[in-house]
Amino acid sequence: MTTFALIGAGPGLGAAAARRFGREGFEIALISRSAEHLGALAAGLRGEGIHAAGFPADVRDPKALTAALDAATSTLGPIEVLQYSPVPHKDFMKPLPHTAPADLQGPLEFSLYGPMTAVAQALPDMQRLGRGTILFVNGGSAVQPHPERAGTSIAFAAESAYARMLHATLAPEGVHVAQLIIPGAITPADPHTDPGLLADTLFNLHTERGGFRHYASPLET
Repeated sequence: MTTFALIGAGPGLGAAAARRFGREGFEIALISRSAEHLGALAAGLRGEGIHAAGFPADVRDPKALTAALDAATSTLGPIEVLQYSPVPHKDFMKPLPHTAPADLQGPLEFSLYGPMTAVAQALPDMQRLGRGTILFVNGGSAVQPHPERAGTSIAFAAESAYARMLHATLAPEGVHVAQLIIPGAITPADPHTDPGLLADTLFNLHTERGGFRHYASPLET
């Protein structure tokens, strides 16, 4: 068996994605800051017949994130699919006039250094397997920067550039890199942003392997 490693294992999209990949036979590695939350989520998935385990780590702590992914591989098996989708902190979303250079440290650690650390740890598994998928999930400010959310807009732009370069670089090795843009809120029962529908989209990005950037719904202009 191979592993679906989910960084950003929340109760909405994260749980839905874990459930979707778990139904397809993947081992599920759940990564977020709260060990208590991870334990509850993993127990719920196991109750549905999905083999899941939690590995707590803060994405802004490279050593902790690397250790969590290493533990996931040792416990569950090689990582075939990596999803990076933690929800940014509200304090990353200051208006541009109130955003100083020092205010970008947190967003960049979260949205650029975090995924770079995760990919560096997971990619060797994919290269040994000869296949793999790396999924980036971002809000609309990744492609349409918003001056009221300056830190996240800047950091998402950096993450997007990194992900697009990975897409081109890793394709010859059989590793597919895709980005899903979700404009607005994730809302249950919404025809575009229901968590279950988004999880289906993410699984399809893994299986269909077509193109880099995809949208859950159109961006408002």
